[in-house]
Amino acid sequence: MNKLLLSLVLSITVVVSGDIILKASHQWPGGGKDVRDQMVQILADEVEKANVGLKIKIYPSKSLYKPKEQWAAVTKGRLDITAFPLDYAGGRHPEFSATLMPGLIKNHDHATRVNDSEFMMDIKKIINKAGARVLSDSWLAGGFVSKNKCILNPEDIKGQVTRAAGKNFENMLIGAGASISSMSSSEIYTALQTGVLDAANTSSGSFVSYRIYEQVKCLTAPGKHALWFMYEPILISNKTWNKLNQAQQDALTMAGQKAEDFFIKEAKNLDDKMVSAYKKAGVKVVYMTENQANKWKKIAEETSYKMFEERVATGKELIRKARMVE
Repeated sequence: MNKLLLSLVLSITVVVSGDIILKASHQWPGGGKDVRDQMVQILADEVEKANVGLKIKIYPSKSLYKPKEQWAAVTKGRLDITAFPLDYAGGRHPEFSATLMPGLIKNHDHATRVNDSEFMMDIKKIINKAGARVLSDSWLAGGFVSKNKCILNPEDIKGQVTRAAGKNFENMLIGAGASISSMSSSEIYTALQTGVLDAANTSSGSFVSYRIYEQVKCLTAPGKHALWFMYEPILISNKTWNKLNQAQQDALTMAGQKAEDFFIKEAKNLDDKMVSAYKKAGVKVVYMTENQANKWKKIAEETSYKMFEERVATGKELIRKARMVE
């Protein structure tokens, strides 16, 4: 009887140890508190359901890698999967800055159409050549917050120390008279709390996940005239992908599509959830008019777009392809 039990235990151990465990890293709170964490959890759940000898262990809250370190880790094969704001790797691949260009993405429906464009095909070729591939697309809308006053017109940002996600937003805000302090979105709360920042922009998801409503007086929500959209895909290392068999690759592809479909449905709700959370916290919520947004876009054309096209060899062509999508 003891020998039989021992045999069963050994058999179970072999089956369990036979599973390939993939590590997935991201910077946002875990436990389903952020839509990007939820996407990675869907990926893990669906892969496990597929029963192809594959499991995903999630490391949220930058517990495995710091936010910007994830790009090198995933492209070199030290990390298997990441949910990653692509512009964070803009220093290595300046073309990626086009995925956080002021006013380039008009709204959530437009973002979905852009996913299938020549523009995104070019971006994904660069991702793949660098050592990773996209499992799920996602574009998050965002806005502005301030401890001092509401940010609607460009002159409202003048003199404020601001966190802007990415070079292109930094260039636009500098053009409007802001001072810049660069950091990942996970550092905004403390920077506002300690007086390092007066204002910030980031995604609707991060504005809620990091409870930034506790530190500010006013939120400029995306509304109909959003300036801020950022591409934050789920990536898998090519080295990891190439080690998997066909059934495992198929399971990941299907799981990635399910996570993306979930996000598309959830994306529009993120803005509403953000507005609700900020109003509940007593924060004033405002929206830009078309005229106000156009003032910002004019500054962006003279700064962000011009500098991007000068800095990036294919910059002008990338922007042209993105603008072809109506």
